[in-house]
Amino acid sequence: MSCRIGSAIAIVVAVLSTPGVLRAEQITYQVTGLFMPEREADLREAVAKMPAVKLVRIDYNKAEAVFDFDAKKFGKPQQALAAFDQMLKQASNHTFGVKPLSTTPADKLTLIEIPVSGCDCKACSLVAYEAVYKLDGVERATASFRAGKVTAVIDPTKTDRAKLEAALKKRGVHLK
Repeated sequence: MSCRIGSAIAIVVAVLSTPGVLRAEQITYQVTGLFMPEREADLREAVAKMPAVKLVRIDYNKAEAVFDFDAKKFGKPQQALAAFDQMLKQASNHTFGVKPLSTTPADKLTLIEIPVSGCDCKACSLVAYEAVYKLDGVERATASFRAGKVTAVIDPTKTDRAKLEAALKKRGVHLK
């Protein structure tokens, strides 16, 4: 981590931790890394490490969570998002992050399910998740070898099933 980012995080934590300054508000973000139900406990654990931040609720199906913190301390909404994202990444060893809620209407998105097989641990599921989630046009994704599938909610004007499958194969994920 660069000194600049580390210093920014330290300032954010100091401001958020100052008694009497917290004027929290609830903000909903899409959570990256929330790819299987078992990860909800991991998210709660990571947020518990973040001073002056509360996790209000999680919507696993939408990969969204409501957080209670004072976003105004960061300045503009985009600055708050970036700072909060860095704090969450640091608290979770870079396995979670946040981004703005999707602006694409739900009726314009398509759900793709890809059957997979192989290891059933969280790490293997994370590999599969990251293979598809980082593709342009993927709004949400899940991955669970226990369930035997990877799902992706996509914008079909930007990506398709073939690109998802190619990305999975490139990462060594076995398709059924």
